[in-house]
Amino acid sequence: MLSTQSYAAGPKISKKYCDTIIGCRVAVEAPHHHHRAGNQFRVRVELTVPGEKVVANREPDTHHAYTDVYVAIRDAFDTMGRQLQDGIQRRRWKVKAHEAPPHGRVIEFNPEENYGRIETPEGRLVYFHRNSVVEADFDTLKVGTEVRFDQEMGERGPQASTLRV
Repeated sequence: MLSTQSYAAGPKISKKYCDTIIGCRVAVEAPHHHHRAGNQFRVRVELTVPGEKVVANREPDTHHAYTDVYVAIRDAFDTMGRQLQDGIQRRRWKVKAHEAPPHGRVIEFNPEENYGRIETPEGRLVYFHRNSVVEADFDTLKVGTEVRFDQEMGERGPQASTLRV
């Protein structure tokens, strides 16, 4: 049994989540007829907003949570609401961007005294000590090696607290 109905997005949906909803399509399906265990329902909600289509699916699971069609529909619309809110935040640039760790290349290397210096793309010099090298052997480093590092302020300026090749 498949029932599909198209609806225009109402003002209640539009104002709560997104005021640019163009259309809404909901499909409810009961693919199997299990008289003893109850029917499992599939729900698919498609919203059309300018530039994209947002889809939320609720599939039957092994726990039989969707034997109640109202629960399946509610969960599908809750998922849709979260997706709309996430999309709005992305479009407004409110999602945190994770910065890549600082990187550079080794320009000075002194294995006898257990230190070296890194030059960043901006031209800054960062000191590092043998103990800050992780996931590699200090003695295999050489001038020109590309590295990533975590930086902190030391007694004489910026220094790498951890350094990865």
